[in-house]
Amino acid sequence: MAVFVFTARLNRKKVALTLLGALVVCGVLLSALALSTRGQAVSVEISPKGVKTAEDRADYLAQWGWLTPAEESAVEELAIPEEFGPEYDKYLDLQAQQGFDLTKYAGKRIKRYTYDVLNYPGGIQGVQAHLLICKNTVIGGEIFGENLLHGLAMPE
Repeated sequence: MAVFVFTARLNRKKVALTLLGALVVCGVLLSALALSTRGQAVSVEISPKGVKTAEDRADYLAQWGWLTPAEESAVEELAIPEEFGPEYDKYLDLQAQQGFDLTKYAGKRIKRYTYDVLNYPGGIQGVQAHLLICKNTVIGGEIFGENLLHGLAMPE
């Protein structure tokens, strides 16, 4: 049985430079990974807050994948009912599926902005988007057209 013994003389300066180089490479790789996934994180987390201008509203819809003109086609001031009857059940469910709770806004006055959708899948024309906004926050919305009503997410 043979036993081999290796000895090495370490230069502290070279070891420190090697470790520093390895840390720099790791930092660059982590930064590149963070930048490559940044767009994906934004598309998953679409913030309904701070939607003040027509440009903000068009940008909000664009985050869902919708192409619209910069300006809305209609603006209406609406009052959310104090109490919701059974006729609102399907609509409230549609909003709840998107994370919106209109019951929190019972009795409040809001604005409904309507936008023409220019890129509905299949080339379907006459599709519009509604955004319900209270104090610069999107509180609801839907995509609608003839025989068509669904949430803001682009259909697959």
